[in-house]
Amino acid sequence: MGNYRKYVNLFVFLILVVTVFDIEYNPFAFNPPILDTQTTVQSDTLYMEIEENSKILFQKPQNAYIDEVWKKTAGRNGLKVNVDKSYEKMKSNGIYDESLLVYEQITPEITLSDLPASPIYRGHPEKKMVALLINVSWGEEYIPEILSILKENKVKATFFVEGKWGKANAELVKMIDEQGHVIGNHAYNHPDMAKLSAQQNINQIDQTNQILKAITGKKPKWFAPPSGSYNDQVIQSAYNLNMETILWTVDTIDWKNPSVSVMINRVKEKLHPGATLLMHPTSSTTNGMHQLIKLIKDNGYKIGTIDLLLSEDR
Repeated sequence: MGNYRKYVNLFVFLILVVTVFDIEYNPFAFNPPILDTQTTVQSDTLYMEIEENSKILFQKPQNAYIDEVWKKTAGRNGLKVNVDKSYEKMKSNGIYDESLLVYEQITPEITLSDLPASPIYRGHPEKKMVALLINVSWGEEYIPEILSILKENKVKATFFVEGKWGKANAELVKMIDEQGHVIGNHAYNHPDMAKLSAQQNINQIDQTNQILKAITGKKPKWFAPPSGSYNDQVIQSAYNLNMETILWTVDTIDWKNPSVSVMINRVKEKLHPGATLLMHPTSSTTNGMHQLIKLIKDNGYKIGTIDLLLSEDR
């Protein structure tokens, strides 16, 4: 009987031990605290350095606006550093490397399309890009060679095509389009647009749009008035057709057939960020195109279409 009671007491004791203590808990084992991974990363010296520099490197977006002299002017995207992605690229080396920073662009609140009718002369004045604007209403004999030079130099231009010329030279228009250049509208038969009525302006632009769309399948969005002649009515007529009116800031005067050196020096003196270079299919342009492209690139500028020049992208 005594032995029986001893075993019962031992059994009860064991039950109490199991009940009171968590058998998975070992008071003598090392149990490190659970850390928040994000908190650990953010307290990392490298992460904090990237975060601090991101404040210095941040650039606010700039809205499109209408300048008193240069009229409608494109805005520019802002820039911010993506701290997390930048950290991921640098953490393996463990040191701050500015070349590995990951940037994101921030779009401005006001873009060109938000502004009322107004001519456009240039891109954003801080954008290191220029656009070649080639107005075409004659000079078809030079087009193939110009296209060949542009292709060789991996440059895209904007060709403003006269409707009447385009109708007579549909194959050349197709060639321009197929090589990735932008085609704009240069009115139907090169009139002085400022002397026309509002309806005549619309007819000139719309007729050319129809011709170019029939050839390329695309409706132009840019309009260049012949000889740069315009008034408010011309600008509004294009705007009513959902088009922007494009002028220029640098005239190569190639239509005067200057020597290549004269043309190059003229461009060199006037080159600036956001520049638009007026050109035509002439012997001067054809002979000087290689040098002109080299001059622009050597001065640190990219060459883009009018679409790229006027975009908010950096």
